[in-house]
Amino acid sequence: MTKPLAARIALYVVLIVGAVIMVFPFVWTVVTSLTPGATLTTTPRLIPENPSLSPYIELFDRVPFARVIGNSLLIAVVSTLLQLVTSAMAAYVFARMPFPGRGALFVLYLATMMIPFQVLIVPLFAEMKTLGLINTYAGAILPTIATAFGVFLLRQAITTVPYDLDQAATLDGAGHFRIFVQIILPLIRPALATLAVFAFLNTWNSFLWPLIILRDPLMQTLPVALTSLQGQYSTQWDVLMAGSVISIIPMFALYVFAQKYIVQGVAGAGLK
Repeated sequence: MTKPLAARIALYVVLIVGAVIMVFPFVWTVVTSLTPGATLTTTPRLIPENPSLSPYIELFDRVPFARVIGNSLLIAVVSTLLQLVTSAMAAYVFARMPFPGRGALFVLYLATMMIPFQVLIVPLFAEMKTLGLINTYAGAILPTIATAFGVFLLRQAITTVPYDLDQAATLDGAGHFRIFVQIILPLIRPALATLAVFAFLNTWNSFLWPLIILRDPLMQTLPVALTSLQGQYSTQWDVLMAGSVISIIPMFALYVFAQKYIVQGVAGAGLK
C-alpha cells in the first residue's frame, strides 16, 4: 500500500501546485483592484493592506462603464443565441439528412476553421460598409452568428442520439422540424450548453472586430474600453484591474452555472 499512497500524495501535491499557479493571477488581479495606487512593481499580497472601492468608483467616473457592459452583454448574448440556432440546424442537416456531397461539404466547411480571422477583416469590413452596418450592433454581431466549430460540436452530439428515435417519431407522423425540436434538442442539451459557453466567451473577449466596426465610444465593448485605460506614459493599474475583474465576473458565473453540462458535452462529443 506504500507505493499507491505515495503516488496519490505526489499527485495531490502536483495538482495543488498547479491550482495555485493558475489561481494566483486572478487573486492578484482582485487584490490590485482593491488597492488604490497599486503598480506592477508593488509586492503581490493575498490580502490588501487598506482595501478600498475607490478604483471601481474612478473606473465608472472615467468611462461610461455601465453602457460598455450593456454593449458587451447585448452583443455576446445575441451572438450566442444565433450561433446556437444556426449551428444546431446545420448540425442536424449534416447528421440526419443525407444528400450528395454531404461529407465533402462538411469537410470543406470545417476547413474554414483554419483561416485566421485577421485575413477576413478587410472583406468583412467592405461587406459591412456596403450593407450600411458600420458603427452598428448588427455589424458587430453578423459575422459571428455562424461557426464551423459549433456545427462540428453539435453534429458529433447528434450522431450519438440513436436513429431509432427518429424512425419511431416518423412512424408517428413527425416531420424533420418536430424531430429536431422535440427529440434532438432535448437530448443534446449538454453540447448546447458547452457551445453557449464557448460562443459567449469568444464574443465577450473579442477585441479586434469591435475595435474596427464600432467607432462611437458609447458603443465600445469591454475589451476595447479596457485598452483606453492604458495611458501612453503611465497606467493606473488599480483602475485597469478593477475593469478586468468586472469583465471576468459574467464568464465566471456562466461557467459555474454550466460546468456540469460542459463536462458532459465535451465528453459526449468526443473532444479532448
